[in-house]
Amino acid sequence: MNEIGTKIREIRKKKGLAQEELAEASKVNLRTIQRIEKNESEPRGKTLNLICEALGISAEDILDYGKQEDKSYLMLLHLSVISFIAIPIGNIVLPLILWLTKKEKIVGLKETGANILNFQIVWTFFTFLSATAYALSKILHFPFMDVMLYVFMSLCALNIVLPVVFALKQNKGESLKMYPSIIRFIK
Repeated sequence: MNEIGTKIREIRKKKGLAQEELAEASKVNLRTIQRIEKNESEPRGKTLNLICEALGISAEDILDYGKQEDKSYLMLLHLSVISFIAIPIGNIVLPLILWLTKKEKIVGLKETGANILNFQIVWTFFTFLSATAYALSKILHFPFMDVMLYVFMSLCALNIVLPVVFALKQNKGESLKMYPSIIRFIK
């Protein structure tokens, strides 16, 4: 039997919950929680989903069938968005390719990739909008629209700095969901 119970116990303790509190929050019998944490029984189906929901994690985080940890691949995924400098919409295409090829093989890649792609889609929209507004303001000779150039440059700088910072955080083992989720296109 794999160590699902051990993982559940570790996550419960990290969150500062007692077994009784987990049992109450998940609506699962206390004795069942105790047996699961001692690896005497393995939670299945609804029980596992209820426990995971109470802990604020997905069942996939606990089960991770044959998944391996690969911090360097996660760092590469974060840094791949910087490709927008050389390739138009490379900030979406390259991370998408990296995400799709290994999302079921690396722990945390599914959530991290979805988070990155959602942010990049929104970022691309706003960056395109600011560049278009700046170009139109120059063509139509609108005064005071040079602000759009600064917005565009700020967005580009943001999309260089954030991936580097988040790649370093990911390497240290910090949270998987770092980019703000404004709109979730990919789940």
